[in-house]
Amino acid sequence: MRRAVLGFALAAAGVLSLVGCAAAAGDRPTVVVTTNILGDIVETLAGDELEVITFMPPDADPHSFELSAQDAAVLRSADLVVSNGLGLEEGVQHHVDASAEDGAPQFVAGDHVETLGYLDSDAVDPHFWTDPTQTVRVVDALVPVLAGLADDGSIVTDAAAAYRAELETLDADLAAGLGAIPAEHRALVTNHHVFGYLARRYDIRILGAAVPGGTTLAAPSASDLQELVDAIDDAGVRTIFADSSQPDRLMRVLADEAGRDVTVVPLLTESLAPTGQPGDTYLDMMRENLRRITDGLTR
Repeated sequence: MRRAVLGFALAAAGVLSLVGCAAAAGDRPTVVVTTNILGDIVETLAGDELEVITFMPPDADPHSFELSAQDAAVLRSADLVVSNGLGLEEGVQHHVDASAEDGAPQFVAGDHVETLGYLDSDAVDPHFWTDPTQTVRVVDALVPVLAGLADDGSIVTDAAAAYRAELETLDADLAAGLGAIPAEHRALVTNHHVFGYLARRYDIRILGAAVPGGTTLAAPSASDLQELVDAIDDAGVRTIFADSSQPDRLMRVLADEAGRDVTVVPLLTESLAPTGQPGDTYLDMMRENLRRITDGLTR
């Protein structure tokens, strides 16, 4: 009997020890991020100081991905929720709103950028990250919030200083690379409007998009497609671009309808690539897109 009691006591101690380890591992404040581009930025700034959870998987569409009931519960109990907030996370926004109603602190990236509208509507364009200077604005606003949650806020501020320098270098590289493209070829046709901020920053013409507005959930009309075909023909465009998370069938139909040799090139526009592939971080995504755009527009 004594041996049984002793065994029970040791087993109970072991369970308590495991619970203590689990509690220690979960002591860090939890930051939940809706999209993987923002998630990469938050992880870079937070380091090991915060537990960062990003719901959106690599190579996903931010307009259509959704949360499980378990994910939604995690969102509501987060110490901080980071979202785009400009209509990007169409399948998730109601969960974000619910978490705010439940008292979860919110950081909305779109509140800190110089927004612009789409060419074909009055809606606000949420794709600010295509201009690194807008990403800098988000980082500058996010740093004090993350530092306030961290045990050692100086780790966050130091990481932010290094990251800001990388963003400034990226901005200079984009300006040089895109600026080297002859002006007559510096024009983009995409599957939907995603490069407005890049166009504003680096003097790029946006000829049009197969899907009107900024959502992949919309469908183009016959007149939309014909207007885009006319723009392709008038400008003599030799390359059109499709988001890597979306099938490029529509863009290939456009290429065929244009009646010329038009290449369809995939870009990483709204989602990071899987880990280990080109474009698996925000900085690498932007550099990979620069390479693909400059190669496509100078062919």
